[in-house]
Amino acid sequence: MKRILFLLLIIANSVTAQSVDSLFVSANNFYKDGKFNEAIALYKKVEAKELVSSELYYNLGNSYYKLNKVGPSIYYYEKALKLNPLNTDVKNNLVFAKRLALDNIEELPKTVLQKFNANFLQPLSYNQWAIVAVVLSILGSFLFLLFYFAKGSSKKRFYFTISMISFILLIAALFITYNQYNFSKKNIEAIVFAEKTAVRNAPTLNSEEVFTLHEGTKVFVLDGVDNWKKIKIKDGKLGWIIADKIKIINNF
Repeated sequence: MKRILFLLLIIANSVTAQSVDSLFVSANNFYKDGKFNEAIALYKKVEAKELVSSELYYNLGNSYYKLNKVGPSIYYYEKALKLNPLNTDVKNNLVFAKRLALDNIEELPKTVLQKFNANFLQPLSYNQWAIVAVVLSILGSFLFLLFYFAKGSSKKRFYFTISMISFILLIAALFITYNQYNFSKKNIEAIVFAEKTAVRNAPTLNSEEVFTLHEGTKVFVLDGVDNWKKIKIKDGKLGWIIADKIKIINNF
């Protein structure tokens, strides 16, 4: 009975995979034919099955970009980068999409540590740093075994030194992975989907309007009360926005 259930599970997974592949291919064909709304509908069906990838979000971003829908295009490009921060095609298209956004917000100057984090650590996601840590742990263990079984003092010294360097790098990678995970959890990013929306100094409609945002602008979500989100933008300004006007990027 267990074998039958196992075989049925394998068959079901195989059928599901074929179905998703078929949807993805059909969506790509619609995109090539310039039928972007039809392509989006099929890409969304793949997304609904929770079989997401950087390529899927990239294609969704491209489809919305072709329809001049700024918010959704930037949103899906950003989601694609969350899954694969090194995807240069996504980065290039995101630059073009951001040029369609109306808000031109100057970013606050970064400290040396913030620049180092942005330039050298954040290009890899915490999942990718975790993979680096696993690779270093395997490499360090293998080199230590070579040290243990090596004959000759020079070989032993070489393998021991390299294995220790690997373990030191492993500790650093684990520390970076932990920090990047916490950074991603604390820095909740979102994209404004409303064509134009007011940001207020309190989570009520009768509170004072402090500034206005337009479709496609990225914000950082700090807190939430009822149907309101407290946000921060790149220049450091704070305010409250109706939750329905933005869409969270982070893949958690």
